[in-house]
Amino acid sequence: MAILLRVAALALLAATLEASAQDYPSRPITVVVPFPAGGPSDVVARIVTDEMGQILGQSMVIENVGGAGGTIGSARVAAAKADGYTLLAGSMGSHVAAPVLTPNVRYDSERDFEPIGLTAHAPAVLVAKKDFPAKDLREFVDYLKTHGDDVKQAHGGMGSSSHMACLLFSAAAGVRPNQVAYRGTGPALNDLVGGHVDFFCD
Repeated sequence: MAILLRVAALALLAATLEASAQDYPSRPITVVVPFPAGGPSDVVARIVTDEMGQILGQSMVIENVGGAGGTIGSARVAAAKADGYTLLAGSMGSHVAAPVLTPNVRYDSERDFEPIGLTAHAPAVLVAKKDFPAKDLREFVDYLKTHGDDVKQAHGGMGSSSHMACLLFSAAAGVRPNQVAYRGTGPALNDLVGGHVDFFCD
């Protein structure tokens, strides 16, 4: 009898879960982008969620929660109810680099998230402001070697993809520019275009 009750309970649970899955999504889904608006993670998330919303027949709401290399927004999603209505548009920065470089991160990249899919893969590029006094990469590196302390290199926060890309470049080139951290790629790009910083990697 006990076995029959257990089987019946499991069957009821399975039926309930199946019905619940069939009802999903029954309300708007929030997608947290752990970086400010205007950066690559934000742009990709908006393109992907627009298509997802059409397929699912439900609204997808983007919420930008930037800061600390993506760890603030990521921690918010890790603490949210695991019901599929709060998703994260994470990145290499928020899930690999920042948790290693940022002290007291409030989530575990492997245990606290369930991956859904890869949305984008892009190479890193180096971009300098329009009037930077170098015409090619060789001149750029030579200039950094002689004026490194005066050259401002922007990045999207400790452990972000842009931060790691520029660290890799600087190590390979043997240069040490003055690093300027931002809350995300968007604000960093704005200041690069405005001429407030000299170059940027992402």
